[in-house]
Amino acid sequence: MTFFAQQDWNGRGFVGGWSELDGTGTVTSPATGAELASVGFGSAGDLADAVSLAAAAQRDWAARPAEQRAAVMRRAAAVMEQHTDVLVGWLVDEAGSGQGKAAFEAGLVISELHHAAATALMPYGQLLQSSHPRLSLARRRPVGVVGVISPFNFPAILGSRSIFPALALGNAVVLKPDPRTSIAGGLFLAAVLEEAGLPAGVFAVVPGGADVGSALVEHPDVPVISFTGSTAAGRVIGERAGRLLKRAHLELGGNNAMIVLPDVDVAAAAAAGAWGSFLHQGQICMTTGRHIVHADIHDEYVELLAEKAEALRAGDPATGTPLGPIIDQRQRDHVHEIVTETVAAGAQLRAGGEYTDLFYQPTVLAEVRPDHRAFTDEIFGPVAPVIRFDEIDEAVDLVNASEYGLSVAILSGDAYRAFELGDRIPSGILHINDQTVDDESQAPFGGTGASGTGARFGGHEANIEAFTETQWVTVQSQIQRYPF
Repeated sequence: MTFFAQQDWNGRGFVGGWSELDGTGTVTSPATGAELASVGFGSAGDLADAVSLAAAAQRDWAARPAEQRAAVMRRAAAVMEQHTDVLVGWLVDEAGSGQGKAAFEAGLVISELHHAAATALMPYGQLLQSSHPRLSLARRRPVGVVGVISPFNFPAILGSRSIFPALALGNAVVLKPDPRTSIAGGLFLAAVLEEAGLPAGVFAVVPGGADVGSALVEHPDVPVISFTGSTAAGRVIGERAGRLLKRAHLELGGNNAMIVLPDVDVAAAAAAGAWGSFLHQGQICMTTGRHIVHADIHDEYVELLAEKAEALRAGDPATGTPLGPIIDQRQRDHVHEIVTETVAAGAQLRAGGEYTDLFYQPTVLAEVRPDHRAFTDEIFGPVAPVIRFDEIDEAVDLVNASEYGLSVAILSGDAYRAFELGDRIPSGILHINDQTVDDESQAPFGGTGASGTGARFGGHEANIEAFTETQWVTVQSQIQRYPF
């Protein structure tokens, strides 16, 4: 039997197995406009069915020994390794990913599975001192059903980093993927877990629009929501979750800065800047959105960065072009609006600034000011705004002027000096002598300010904190005596 054969899942969701939902939606290639497949589109009723099945299945799943849950994760990793090419193909076709980016993302999914298997076997409590002659301990217990809402840009990994650790720790998961990437970001993951032997009902995929996401957030039997997406949507989800006394783990937008100090290898710095701004067409929350470059090397840096932008071409990634399309017309128009407004306000267009269909060419903007939209806004496109600075204090102020706090990079010939400078910049991630985009399953991931609620992904500690509750337990040999 062919793994992930389209006839098995076309037009369906995954609720207790491959199932018909109330509606269907068409999946279209952003590169070619071709119809790729259809998926089931759920309703609030479908979502309720998925949660009901998940809540029932979770009890038996949580009661299994941790080693059995870990074994399912390891088998899923083996399935992924065997069928990596299938996921890569869907990431290219459905998400517009370049071949290299798609392969990298598939590798991250495998790493997340191995890491989740290890998380299942981690220590899960503490022995506590007590004023009574008894055993006193704190232990972590699964929360029950975790709701995951994932985005389009890295659809497989940005869902996986919540799904797999939550499952490994004994929870059930209901996933609402972005409707534009419901195959690579949802149905494929369901097929992997099913093949690995995950019990029916423990994991569900209900594609759909904002109404399905809202129903997931509001459902009384889903105590934890893990959301990756825009800051605007995250604020709404966080507000609703707070009203319902739920936990919401929010990984949101970013307008990430890279400080380039005057003692760097300028060619190497420009290469890092190009990668940080143009990888996956800039559609990454960690994309380098602000290049803050010392005046002594500013002109050389801009020239080299523009050369790299001109050498990169956007096109159909299935043909091997390094950059693919913007996800849809609305997002492309948003990118172009920011570029044209910034140029009209006085910035210099040094490369790009044009598009064909959804293919937006890598763009470099020089002489950018702090009040320009390209500097203040998250663009989510292949645009590199460059601003100059003279003094270190000025660079720090430019970075800290943003409401976002996800990832910051500092490039310097003196790495320790850069490290000390990082202490002055609040940010969830700090990279010295690298650009702003990176991810590893064992590393904590999350931002501050408008970028989210801190590191709730990556690493055993963050995952256990995110997807379990703490319970205090005492045990004594005889019933405690009381005076009445």
